[in-house]
Amino acid sequence: MDFIYQDPYPILKDDTQYRKISSDYVKVEKLGDREILTVDPKGLELLAQEALKDVSFMLRTSHLEKLRAILDDPEATDNDRFVAYNLLQNAVVAIDGELPSCQDTGTAIVMAKKGENVYTGVDDAEWLSKGIFNTYQERNLRYSQIVPISMFEEKNSGSNLPAQIDIYAKKGNSYEFLFLAKGGGSANKTYLYQQTKSLLNEKSMDAFVRAKIMDLGTSACPPYHLALVIGGTSAEANLAAVKKASAGYFDNLPTSGNMAGQAFRDLEWEKRVQLICQESAIGAQFGGKYFTHDVRVIRLPRHAASCPVGLGVSCSADRNIKGKITKEGIFVEQLEVNPARLLPATPPHLEEAVEIDLNQPMADILKKLSQYPIKTRLKLNGTLIVARDIAHAKIKELLDAGKPMPDYFKNHPVYYAGPAKTPDGMPSGSFGPTTAGRMDVYVEEFQKNGGSMVMLAKGNRTKEVMNACKTYGGFYLGSIGGPAAILAKENILSVEVVDFEELGMEAVRKITIKDFPAFIITDDKGNDFFENL
Repeated sequence: MDFIYQDPYPILKDDTQYRKISSDYVKVEKLGDREILTVDPKGLELLAQEALKDVSFMLRTSHLEKLRAILDDPEATDNDRFVAYNLLQNAVVAIDGELPSCQDTGTAIVMAKKGENVYTGVDDAEWLSKGIFNTYQERNLRYSQIVPISMFEEKNSGSNLPAQIDIYAKKGNSYEFLFLAKGGGSANKTYLYQQTKSLLNEKSMDAFVRAKIMDLGTSACPPYHLALVIGGTSAEANLAAVKKASAGYFDNLPTSGNMAGQAFRDLEWEKRVQLICQESAIGAQFGGKYFTHDVRVIRLPRHAASCPVGLGVSCSADRNIKGKITKEGIFVEQLEVNPARLLPATPPHLEEAVEIDLNQPMADILKKLSQYPIKTRLKLNGTLIVARDIAHAKIKELLDAGKPMPDYFKNHPVYYAGPAKTPDGMPSGSFGPTTAGRMDVYVEEFQKNGGSMVMLAKGNRTKEVMNACKTYGGFYLGSIGGPAAILAKENILSVEVVDFEELGMEAVRKITIKDFPAFIITDDKGNDFFENL
């Protein structure tokens, strides 16, 4: 057999629209017959800074157009339209550059391909990190990186570093980049399934997809850009392909395989998986057609004894942006600068929401909520306590030590969230809900002690939470995942820290809200919205 080498991921073209951010920092020098692109490391810093700034406040035009298409689809449910309209409104608010589109401004991830004839003379990752650092320091973003001091002691890095930076070599004298700001919600919905050859037939693959998309649930803020990758020379290679495919990086792969093992998109299975997702009826967060905007199915070579399958998403905060450095200058992908053009003249019609006054005794709040079935749309007004992962762990430590549940957890509903930095002159930074499921382990004990009787967050929850609500008379209310900017601008009136100030964005806060949108997801009778879909 003759030797064959194949680029494993032959991207056939790049139809990305770029904008030039600088003609500085690059020059071409001759080294023998070679043209060497010399890049001042300040150019790397500038590129990373601009890319992370843009992607925190702007989204791709193609992504926003898919949201508008939901509003124009006669088959879309009221929930689909409600979520799509809110996400478009959120994009309009975020474009001003003060409130990021999502409060979880993410882990900064850089994937780069550096041409062999590109010279910087430095550790490129250090200068890319410096640009990321600048954006997170200067903009109203959130520091979400927790660094280990010992096996069990952790602290917030205070800078959102370290970033994940992977740099690969390629031919030529250009430098190509993919920047991602990956939030925890969508990152946590990346799955690896170690399968076998028995999966590789139509019947088995169909059944597998139908079962596994339910693992994704709604906590990562659908509608999703979903990636399904079958095969891979290793588990690590599979999951790397999942991330890049969900970011649209592999859209221009070939659509068939060859004997050299090139990766390819399977367009037929993309349509089939998209239809399965629509038929699941778990779309647009509260039931609907739009679980996914689109699907990418990528087929890879594999070891004969292994068949890794990866599943992952890019969520409604679709923060992916390309960049490049060439002899012409430094460029970033052009994102949408006028999302308002995609808003309809009038909002979609919805039944009037039930108003709930949160500034009354907890017993009265519970009595009011008990009058309405699951799926009821609400407008919340009054006081919420805000607490998420570390705060819940701290309160559990109090209970374990024989101390009482704090009164604020008994007297007010609890909102699982953590804000981005507050812009000057505003009451709050971007402040959307975090994933409810991470707090499920606390619910039974907290409700037993009189706390967490009304919970507000995003996504589906476990049977244990349903059982606890039935036993203790509690409720779980669902909030839209994604529109953090518009919640901060229009629905949050004040924010103050009331406990664990040293935890930064994880501190316990008290907030005052008006017309805050929510749905009854789990009621005091044990009924659950998602379980009934």
